[in-house]
Amino acid sequence: MPPLSGCTIAFDLDGTLAETAGDMHTALNHVLVAEGLPQATLSDVRNFVGAGARALIIRAFSVHGIHHDDAKLDQLTEAYIAAYALDIATHSTPFPGLVLTLEKLKSLGATLCVCTNKRTDLSNQLLDALGLSHHFAAVIGSDIPRNRKPHPDHYIAAIRAAHGDPARSLMVGDSSNDVQSAKAAGAPVVVYAYGYTDTAPDLLGADAVFKHFEELPDLAVRILNYQPIPRV
Repeated sequence: MPPLSGCTIAFDLDGTLAETAGDMHTALNHVLVAEGLPQATLSDVRNFVGAGARALIIRAFSVHGIHHDDAKLDQLTEAYIAAYALDIATHSTPFPGLVLTLEKLKSLGATLCVCTNKRTDLSNQLLDALGLSHHFAAVIGSDIPRNRKPHPDHYIAAIRAAHGDPARSLMVGDSSNDVQSAKAAGAPVVVYAYGYTDTAPDLLGADAVFKHFEELPDLAVRILNYQPIPRV
């Protein structure tokens, strides 16, 4: 049997499957400028993302000492989402080596899914625009589970939506939310070294960190078949 037969691998989206900060940067600055504030830098956005659109808005305005009530946050978040949905993939692209790696993982028997704090409709729109949708058996955004990442409910919901068993699963992410969600569900997790995090990848507590997607299939086989991971 293929070495990953019966295994399900969940991927985060922003900063894991694709470099998407540029388009989020554009949408966020649309909101900031409309509120009379300076534009955020691309570096800021890479640090702000990971917990969904509302958290992105909260973090961006907190830099200026501004803290909104729920009604205003709802308004700003909807303005951001509207701007983002209109131009979701102009600057976004899959990370180098990703597509071949997804094909390799499937050829090894794995079922793939997406577990992201981006809204499901936006996630599907983005995956369609990048030509990635057909690789995934399920896409579970933050609006579907009762509790989003870092809660384990989100990870478990994604694995089960792909008809997988959390006991034979792996999370591939880039942030503390990904690590915490998978670990709380009792699943291993690996982190992409060039994603979106304000904490050094090797300090996130993942089972392994990889720098090139070509490394991922062998890493997944080792982890999901309980083999030692070489340390370099």
